[in-house]
Amino acid sequence: MKSEFKKDDCVTLHIEDIGTGGEGIGKADGFTFFVKDAIVGDVIEAKIMKLKKNYGYARLMKVLTPSKDRVEPKCPVARQCGGCQIQEMRYEAQLAFKQKMVQNNLERIGGLSDFEMYPVIGMETPYAYRNKAQFPVGEDKDGNIVIGFYAGRTHHIVEQTDCCIGAPENGEVLRKVKAYMQKNQIRPYNEEHHSGIVRHILIRTGYHTKEIMVCLIVNAAKASCLKNAEQLTESLREMDGMTSVMVNFNTEKTNVILGKKSEVLWGQPYIEDFIGDVKYQISPQSFFQVNPMQTEKLYAKALEYAGLTGNETVWDLYCGIGTISLFLAKNARKVYGVEIVPQAIEDARNNAKRNGIDNAEFFVGKAEEVVPAFYEKALKQVQDSEAGKSIHPDVVVVDPPRKGCEEILLETIVKMQPQRIVYVSCDSATLARDLKFLSANGYAVKKVQPVDQFGHSVHIETVVLLSQLK
Repeated sequence: MKSEFKKDDCVTLHIEDIGTGGEGIGKADGFTFFVKDAIVGDVIEAKIMKLKKNYGYARLMKVLTPSKDRVEPKCPVARQCGGCQIQEMRYEAQLAFKQKMVQNNLERIGGLSDFEMYPVIGMETPYAYRNKAQFPVGEDKDGNIVIGFYAGRTHHIVEQTDCCIGAPENGEVLRKVKAYMQKNQIRPYNEEHHSGIVRHILIRTGYHTKEIMVCLIVNAAKASCLKNAEQLTESLREMDGMTSVMVNFNTEKTNVILGKKSEVLWGQPYIEDFIGDVKYQISPQSFFQVNPMQTEKLYAKALEYAGLTGNETVWDLYCGIGTISLFLAKNARKVYGVEIVPQAIEDARNNAKRNGIDNAEFFVGKAEEVVPAFYEKALKQVQDSEAGKSIHPDVVVVDPPRKGCEEILLETIVKMQPQRIVYVSCDSATLARDLKFLSANGYAVKKVQPVDQFGHSVHIETVVLLSQLK
């Protein structure tokens, strides 16, 4: 359909659907528009910003008739900030949207139909839940230090130090860092010129332990770039729970936040926290789920789907610091974990020792390389009973990044012939793609349980049980 509209025209839209990025979808004269911050049921006035052949993008100018699901966002900069895409939507409606998104992806991308889909497990309070935040640091046109979050799809920093989904302590930490930088004339990083010092401020908090880590990511190779750093550590140590003050070095021209090397300014190089009764050490680079209460629900469901009795061999792929591995190890005979980040594997081994777990073994490397190589090697030694159990495990658990699993890894999992596969996913589109492969190669999708880890964003965790077809 050819559009008769022009850029900057204003249109009236009735929002009838919502896109995967949280944009409202409405039509004017049969032509489809995507509008950020509009929700299903809204009647709005929108200004056309960009036109494609069959659709366009428009900016919400005015809500003419609000949807029954529209609420006032708790955050004053929710529209500008890229962190929360759907904070203006009633929480129950957010859960319904996420449920529908998972179901649609599994059906449309995965071609799946015969599975049991459970209602999303939501949060009791979808605020102040994040135990980790990474705040970019920059400056405004007058040279003043700005700390906050990037606006959606840009690197423009929206000033915000009191994020309503972050830990309440974050605001005080950021104010102390800003005061220290101003007093010592330490400049924030300038992306365009690759100049300045402080790039990001990483804050981690222990939900159960109340421990706090502050890590400054700097555009330098040595901690001496932070003049009078003792002023910063003394100020931060006034806060209850302050456990670790660190600096991370990143001199690359990159969007990757953390560099490879970190140094302790004060305290220890990690904080600790629990998931269930397992204690974990968490360093700056550690992958650790950001929502502790919902993580316990997610891992409890993964453990239930694994169906462990104490005699099973389990592979945990993309194991991080051993969060799921150690959860499973207490109920399994042997657990093997694989993770590409060496520091994470070091943390996983330390976490196993700290919890008295001696039946978990960890490998460093890409899962899609380590597991096939291990399988081929063990296949040659299959007469050894231990090798036989490791190449034909009872359960394989995967918790990959958003891009999902590499096909060579899925092929190896199929060769290993586990009785059950438990797939934990943070992206239901790549999940659906991978389930399509597994269901075409001898596995049936049995149960699907979405868990809302990320209230007010469009993201959703999902745990799936697949069973081997006999």
